[in-house]
Amino acid sequence: MSQAKRHGRTRDASIDARVLAAAARHLALHGYESMSLAAVAEEAHTSRQALYRRWPDKADLAAAVVADMEEASGVPATEAVVRNPFAALVSELADFQRGVSRPGRLSLVGAMLQDATAADVLAGYRARVVAPRRERLRTILERGQRLGLVDVDADLEVAVTMCTGSWYARALAGAPPPPRWPERTAALVWRAIGGCPPRPDDAHKTMNTLNVPPFNAQGSPRPPQGADGVGAAPVSQFSRKPQGDAREDLCL
Repeated sequence: MSQAKRHGRTRDASIDARVLAAAARHLALHGYESMSLAAVAEEAHTSRQALYRRWPDKADLAAAVVADMEEASGVPATEAVVRNPFAALVSELADFQRGVSRPGRLSLVGAMLQDATAADVLAGYRARVVAPRRERLRTILERGQRLGLVDVDADLEVAVTMCTGSWYARALAGAPPPPRWPERTAALVWRAIGGCPPRPDDAHKTMNTLNVPPFNAQGSPRPPQGADGVGAAPVSQFSRKPQGDAREDLCL
């Protein structure tokens, strides 16, 4: 018997990729409970036997889909946050918008919230997708606190949830995202925790400190105009709100 026959056939990596892509679509479209492994195998143009050799059951396959979803942040995690936490917040939200706008991604969030979704699949999704995003957002807001740009006693736990929660709320209401959603949401959250975001005419300058493309009226990214990508925005742009009657008038 030849060496190749003794060790069996070489695993075809293309089957793995096709099955994971099909499973991600079915999980988003039908939810965990209704996802059919036979239908996944058919769409991936492979046999059920080939699928079961790789993933013995639906929970294993769904967990593999979630593991394959792990995203890297579009925000440089240290230098950018240190230089300009408000611009880093806008960039992180722009990165979130790009990810959640991908086909099937919002439906997958709904699938994860179904009661029938296996606990280990949900735990994997939280660990690989939800927790890293929340940690990055909190790091940005904590940097703002250390710089004295926002209230030291601000409720960052609620603020982090506000950052992405508005997107899901609008989706449930059937409302499309407004123009410049990342910048507007960042400004709202920054105000809520005691900061003073840049004025609208300074917003593109703020974005350019991190080489983040501004968004056009339809909410799509466009190339920055004349951005050099270096240097932080003046700290005065992000100063604390003044106290007293003039507080809101001066923070526009």
